[in-house]
Amino acid sequence: MTARFIGRRGEIEGLKNLIRKKSASLVVIKGRRRIGKSRLAEEFAENFDTHYVFVGLAPSEVTTSQDQKNEFLRQMKRQGIRSLGDHDWGSLLDDVAIACKKGKILVLLDEISWMGHADETFLAKLKNSWDCEFKKNPNLILILSGSNATWIEKNILTDTGFVGRVSYRLTLEELSLFESNKFWGKSAADISSFEKLKILSITGGVPRYLEEILPQESAEENIQRLCFRKEGLLFHEFEDIFSDALSKKSDYYRVILKLLAERKSSLGEIAKAMGRERPDGDVSEFLEDLCSVGFVTRDYTWNLESGKGSSISLFRLSDNYIRFYLKFIEPNKEKISCDTMSSLPKGWDSIMGLQFENLILSKNNRLKIYELLGIPLESIIHANPFLQTQTVKRQKCQIDFLIQTKEGSLYVCEIKFKKDEIDSSVISEVKEKIKRLKRKKHMSCRPVLIHVNGVSESIQQNDYFVKIIDFGKLLYE
Repeated sequence: MTARFIGRRGEIEGLKNLIRKKSASLVVIKGRRRIGKSRLAEEFAENFDTHYVFVGLAPSEVTTSQDQKNEFLRQMKRQGIRSLGDHDWGSLLDDVAIACKKGKILVLLDEISWMGHADETFLAKLKNSWDCEFKKNPNLILILSGSNATWIEKNILTDTGFVGRVSYRLTLEELSLFESNKFWGKSAADISSFEKLKILSITGGVPRYLEEILPQESAEENIQRLCFRKEGLLFHEFEDIFSDALSKKSDYYRVILKLLAERKSSLGEIAKAMGRERPDGDVSEFLEDLCSVGFVTRDYTWNLESGKGSSISLFRLSDNYIRFYLKFIEPNKEKISCDTMSSLPKGWDSIMGLQFENLILSKNNRLKIYELLGIPLESIIHANPFLQTQTVKRQKCQIDFLIQTKEGSLYVCEIKFKKDEIDSSVISEVKEKIKRLKRKKHMSCRPVLIHVNGVSESIQQNDYFVKIIDFGKLLYE
């Protein structure tokens, strides 16, 4: 039984617009593994008379180009498509295109980088099949999908062979908190926001992970079952997604991820951790790869007075599962494999603050923050974690999330996680940050507090924050 499809309304509507065209469409969908690319295409396929799905064979050291073609041919036969020529990639793709000459048809080539593995001519032949056969059917949509975003970007989106041919490109982000909440089903209203946060601090908004939630179990029981048993999905998951997306020079990627699992870092700090004298060359390439597959986010700051962007930035491990794995699953792999991990490791919740911040900063959740603050999207100049470096004329200052508007407002958002309610000391912390901000005199600062387990009565009575946002509000529309 297929899991219930949750979320992606905007993405589905964007794809549906292509159906209204009077010409064929070539679509590219990318995103980390388990984010729901195939499931989105499957849902979209319900709008077509016929659809065909082809999935690349996961590559290994012994997987050859012929293995990929044999697997493609097997999938053709299973779906009733005859092979009319030899088993060259060009002939196989043309065979599929010929079967799609008429009618409202969707074709999905999933894990496209796997198909092209070990055959440098694959993409050129795919391009020729599109030009000469596929696009002859004005009611056809061909989707190229994959988890290796770096490969897709280099070989399709920026390659001269495909320039002008891609009608629509889509990068799938994690689901919003509102969408994620639906995975608790009918039990959602009875489960506390804090308990949901415990699970979301590990799964993020990744649909495949959220599908594994058993609402009748506590957060701790779910985490134990998924992460600390050798049969658990999330016990094995890291090696699967890591080797697929970043198979080359994996040792270097691990060094970066382990550093970022502890703290946000600058390019220079990362280069130093890797034993490099200069923060350029391959270090920048490694970070670009990690950002492209969705594990890491680069948060650029800006100049408040001029409104112009800055080259100053910090890298953040933005994938909640990756951090949890590196800090708590990997160090206990031997115990888990031997079934001697009878309880959750001590201190597993020590990273909740970082994970909570990641959830709030997720692209889809920012939109809800803007809505709750009553900020129209068109009025936002910048919105990001903010870093003001120290100079002779100014002090260092770091803001969890700062929103600057055209009207001269600075919404200073403090994202605060505590197991108990937050006390009034947070007010002095935010006041000190605002005091340090170097800004023009006409700019107004509006402090905002985002929390999960309540705030003290003294904070409520103080009336310092223009808005206090409970995490629970982000789980519901």
